[in-house]
Amino acid sequence: MKVSDLAEKLALKPVAGEKGMDRTVKKGYCGDLLSEVMANTPEGSVWLTVQSHQNIVAVAVLKEMAAIIMTSGISPDPDTCKKADEENIPIFMWPESSFDLAVLIQKTGVDTGKKG
Repeated sequence: MKVSDLAEKLALKPVAGEKGMDRTVKKGYCGDLLSEVMANTPEGSVWLTVQSHQNIVAVAVLKEMAAIIMTSGISPDPDTCKKADEENIPIFMWPESSFDLAVLIQKTGVDTGKKG
């Protein structure tokens, strides 16, 4: 599934990184501790986080993520948006919790990495 497809299914509007909407979403991941996310996030993930600093974009690039969704009504600062635009990493905002969004994403058919 493409980021654009996921965005359409969930009525997500990008706040940055719109040129990356053709990235492929392969997995989903929730986490807020950057070192933990760097150690464990699979390539092609859509990352759900409450972090808003521009370092989230660097982590997304390093881990070859598909997109970032900032949850709980958190919005990115201008530097984060600028960096996401430069790196073509889509960033979206979601008003509810990461848990609630993860449930919806799983219902769209994205593999969340759940094992048997």
